[in-house]
Amino acid sequence: MGKRKSKSKPPPKKRMDKLDTTFTCPFCSSGSSVECRIDMKNLIGEANCRFCQESFSTTVTALTEAIDIYSEWIDECERVNNLEDDDGS
Repeated sequence: MGKRKSKSKPPPKKRMDKLDTTFTCPFCSSGSSVECRIDMKNLIGEANCRFCQESFSTTVTALTEAIDIYSEWIDECERVNNLEDDDGS
C-alpha cells in the first residue's frame, strides 16, 4: 500500500536585504553623502564624500561589500584620533 502525500509545504526561503551603499560622512556629517565604489579589476575600494570631498581607499577581496569599506574608514579615523589624543597628553 502506498503512503498518502503530506500536505505540508517546505518553509519559504529567506530573502537577504540589500546592504546600504551610501553613508554619513564622518567629517561633515552629511547624511547619505558618502558613496563607496569597488574596483575588482584593481582590487581597490574607495569611499568619497560628495560635499567635503574627503576620500578613503583600501584594498578589497572578492567578499568585500560597500559597508566594509565604510567601516574600515571609520576605524581608521578612530585610530588616528586616538593616536593624536595619546600624543597630546
